[in-house]
Amino acid sequence: MKGKALTEPDTGPAGGGSLRKDPVLGVETVDEACVIRLGGELDLYNANAVREALFEACSDGPERIVVDLSQVEFIDSTALGVLIEARTKVANRKAFMLAAPGLEARRALQISGLDRHFSVHDTVPDALSSSL
Repeated sequence: MKGKALTEPDTGPAGGGSLRKDPVLGVETVDEACVIRLGGELDLYNANAVREALFEACSDGPERIVVDLSQVEFIDSTALGVLIEARTKVANRKAFMLAAPGLEARRALQISGLDRHFSVHDTVPDALSSSL
């Protein structure tokens, strides 16, 4: 797979800013797909940053959007709502995929019932190679 370089988030001035990490770890174009890597705690406090990254990825009209959840430690209902909201921005909702959720993220998807509404894959490569 050919890809574009991973973009790294702005971490702000050295020694300053919040102790919380940026939830958007990177955005990468792989062939006709956009992979958004999220990490840390996804909640009310950083939902806007996640929303902006997902909406920007959707606006470029990629063939598919893969949200890599492998480094997410916690996800609350606000962040789950952002995923739902972002999926509505894609013409083919099956093209909005979640990949590699860890135990906590998978549990949140199961408890909320969203695992039945999203295409959830074990790995990013699985999501990238799956049929739409």
